[in-house]
Amino acid sequence: MYDERQRPDHGPLAGFTVGVTAARRAEELGVLLQRRGAAVLHAPALRIVPLADDSELLAATKDIIGQVPDIAVATTAIGFRGWVEAADGWGLGEDLLARLRGVRILARGPKVKGAIRAAGLSEEWSPSSESMAEVLDRLLAEGVDGLRIAVQLHGEPLPGFVESLRAAGAEVVGVPVYRWLPPEDIGPVDRLLDATVSRTVDALTFTSAPAAASLLSRAEERGLLDDVLTALGHDVLPACVGPVTALPLQARGIDTVQPERFRLGPLVQLLCQELPARARSLPVAGHRVEIRGHAVLVDGELKPVPPAGMSLLRALARRPGWVVSRADLLRALPGAGRDEHAVETAMARLRASLGAPKLIQTVVKRGYRLALDPHAETKYADE
Repeated sequence: MYDERQRPDHGPLAGFTVGVTAARRAEELGVLLQRRGAAVLHAPALRIVPLADDSELLAATKDIIGQVPDIAVATTAIGFRGWVEAADGWGLGEDLLARLRGVRILARGPKVKGAIRAAGLSEEWSPSSESMAEVLDRLLAEGVDGLRIAVQLHGEPLPGFVESLRAAGAEVVGVPVYRWLPPEDIGPVDRLLDATVSRTVDALTFTSAPAAASLLSRAEERGLLDDVLTALGHDVLPACVGPVTALPLQARGIDTVQPERFRLGPLVQLLCQELPARARSLPVAGHRVEIRGHAVLVDGELKPVPPAGMSLLRALARRPGWVVSRADLLRALPGAGRDEHAVETAMARLRASLGAPKLIQTVVKRGYRLALDPHAETKYADE
């Protein structure tokens, strides 16, 4: 019998494939995932318009210099730094900072506070929750009627934020510090969507709301939106870095997981907890078998399995211990056609990959079954 204490450490994400939709800091996120054993499928759902080339930001900067706001809201560190750097490039940096020194500045979180202070400015307040909802609540509680408020936007208008301030009587100047556009090469996004629909990816990570919105928009263009939403609602885990990022998915009825701290590290740690917890683990023929996305742990040892073999194994695991016919297994094989010999070929490769042939029994003239340990049959027969 397998002793859990002997289990080798392959990393908590070994055997899982994770999609990365980020355009910015994608390499950092990918490395964090790979260090924990994951296979990474990178498909940047957006590209960023360079700040210095953005006419909208230039116009907003001149507007603020010409008519100083009463309050400024800074939402992202990279956006605030980029704004100051772009203003410097236009020869407006000193004028911008001089105007902002007399302004009440609210910062969404600690990283933004660091960027504000690095520019020689100081913030008046920052929420401990790093939530824009808390910033909005504070402004509305204090009263904003008649005030001019500059709001640094991060890629797209903040849902409800600007509208709520205007409804309360404020004049709002949006500062679009960077804008998102669709990627120049849409191929990786299409491949990620196909992988989502086919369930060959186990989780999708989102680090910005525009990326989530862009991926769903592309799915809709291709007529895949319903299929993608079904996959995200049941089989593919959508993991967002924070609540704002999750909004486009939630608007489509998709529940997401989010770390308590809105950072890449906690996001990866969350996946390290969630994905293994979703894996099917069964006692089979005296072994512990854990079925992951593209691999299987047999007594803690990682066994990579070809896609066809994983399809067969999942079909068998849906009714562990029960016989599954060759015809049903053939239907589970992607693109196998009508030849049941394809099942035999894929089964032989699956057994070879698992390294323990007795895990799967051949039932003559009927099909195949997982050799579920007798004591487990009652527990798993109806699952």
